[in-house]
Amino acid sequence: MTGITPTDTSFDPRPRLATALDQMQAQIEAVGADDLDRPTPCGDYNVRMLLGHVLAVIRKLAVAGRGGDASQVTDPADDITEGWTDAIRQARADLDQVWSADTSLERDCTLPWATMPGRDVLDTYTHEFTVHAWDLARATGRVDDLDPVLAKMALEWFSRNVPEDARSEDGAFGPAIAVADDADVFTKLAAYVGRKP
Repeated sequence: MTGITPTDTSFDPRPRLATALDQMQAQIEAVGADDLDRPTPCGDYNVRMLLGHVLAVIRKLAVAGRGGDASQVTDPADDITEGWTDAIRQARADLDQVWSADTSLERDCTLPWATMPGRDVLDTYTHEFTVHAWDLARATGRVDDLDPVLAKMALEWFSRNVPEDARSEDGAFGPAIAVADDADVFTKLAAYVGRKP
């Protein structure tokens, strides 16, 4: 996923990222101990592993924002076995602090798959968090709690940035799945990124 369409330099992705993380946080807070071994639509991840991945991604964004090597962050995070809500809340506070200065949006960040300005990094991961919120909600039966506005923005972003030739069965995004024209926007988003809604 290296051909990301750059955002306008006047665009501030932080409010939208905060909304996506709020949605993710609400889903995480609703997870019970009996949910942790449930399968999710996200590859081979169960709920526990998906939570570890989300935590790792938040940590990666903080490391990248400091100019560090995000590939050194263990993914999925393996240092947490319980207390996911607190761990993700703490990681998010660190993320917010790292990206608080407007100048951070202009700074180039290196990720395992690309180098790009901070604003594009945050915009990209906003939409990943939206998809993972659906993964978690689908696994735990809370899809009705999701924000369709976030899904619409994510579907538009993925449509621009993840074409069919950038997909594979064993990659981050599988081939798109056909769904009905009148399907809800989260179903369309999940299908577009190769999930089986």
